[in-house]
Amino acid sequence: MGHHSKQHPCLSCGACCAHFRVAFYWREAEPDGIWKVPIKLTVDLDSTYRCMKGTEVKHQNKCIALTGRIGRDAHCSIYQNRPTPCRNFIASYEDGKHHPRCDEAREHHGLRPLRKDDYAGVELPPPPSKSPQIET
Repeated sequence: MGHHSKQHPCLSCGACCAHFRVAFYWREAEPDGIWKVPIKLTVDLDSTYRCMKGTEVKHQNKCIALTGRIGRDAHCSIYQNRPTPCRNFIASYEDGKHHPRCDEAREHHGLRPLRKDDYAGVELPPPPSKSPQIET
């Protein structure tokens, strides 16, 4: 009998993608940039920052890369190439700690805040590895 883990709560939520501005250093959207965010999905904010289209207007945010229905089957269409703010956003209790910005986004879309027990049976990714130290 196989063991099936429960789906991570973020994999269908999308509330943060439709609530916050997603601004990042412009080089992330360059072909040789660290994440190669598709430049056609971004707009210039100023000479240093770009942002994901759809998140540039306060209180009317919905990232252009978000597909599906928030809280049901929402997901990022550029997940492997998502910018740093998306990579750094932590869902409440994903790391065992409460994160109010996650709750804020979920509440805005009529979703209840995540709880610790939402992660029972969820296979969580390993924590990010630290850069190797160079000995001199």
